[in-house]
Amino acid sequence: MNSTEKYGTDVDTAVQLALDELGVGIDDVEVEVLDEPTKGFLGTGLGRKLAFVRVTKKVPDVEEETPKKPFGAKKKNTQKHSNDKAKETKTEKVEKAEKSNRHEKKAAAKEEKENIDFEKEIENIEHVTPEVDIESLKDLGENEGFTFLQEIIKAMDIDVTAVGKTDGKDVYMFIDGKDSGTIIGKRGATLDAIQYLTSLVVNKAGGEYVRVVVDAENYRAKREKTLEKLAMRMADKVARSRRSFKLEPMNPYERKVIHATLQKDGRVVTRSEGQDPLRRVVIDVK
Repeated sequence: MNSTEKYGTDVDTAVQLALDELGVGIDDVEVEVLDEPTKGFLGTGLGRKLAFVRVTKKVPDVEEETPKKPFGAKKKNTQKHSNDKAKETKTEKVEKAEKSNRHEKKAAAKEEKENIDFEKEIENIEHVTPEVDIESLKDLGENEGFTFLQEIIKAMDIDVTAVGKTDGKDVYMFIDGKDSGTIIGKRGATLDAIQYLTSLVVNKAGGEYVRVVVDAENYRAKREKTLEKLAMRMADKVARSRRSFKLEPMNPYERKVIHATLQKDGRVVTRSEGQDPLRRVVIDVK
């Protein structure tokens, strides 16, 4: 592997993860910071952005061979033969280095293409039937969590509307509008943060726990279907290549979807590794 891209809570953490994967030191690579980390909205972590870096191995210089000075007429021919041999050795080394570099670039390009394909798989979400029938739910009425959600929307200054519903036990908040993509964030990160904070507000008084679901444009159902398809596609790839495959970092719920989807697949096993927010699922041959 010649190059890799990593997320981290800060640039140094992301770089270290890349160094560990490549098995090299910081002096042996070139670092490109693709995204600087941000702390998020009002210091709460809402909309927080991880550092994202690309780390590439430096191409080693080909050693130059300095021919020895000739000594005597007889040894001149020997030296000429030695020089020719040295030139051949140098040429061979150059060709070998170029071949190795082309191979590494090809491997890096293949890996980058796989990462791009992964991104497209995540972003290209098909429409599916909602798991919750909104029409069957009751209006939520006065609720601290819903008030908190509306304040967040107002502070973000985005063009969306929110509706609060309940089935008598759980609380559902549905967001719609042209700026729904901002609420969802990259791979649902902002939506998850909003749901987490809203749940804290709803349950801060204690008592029986109330499950809070914040959704936008039916994203959660769409995302789950996409993850299920992704899990099966990656399982097929691992089974064919007999090599393990690491998915991108995911939240606990999304990792659970991957594990559950492949639980009964006799070809592969799954496990999680790393620490949140960089914890990811690894699919391996059974």
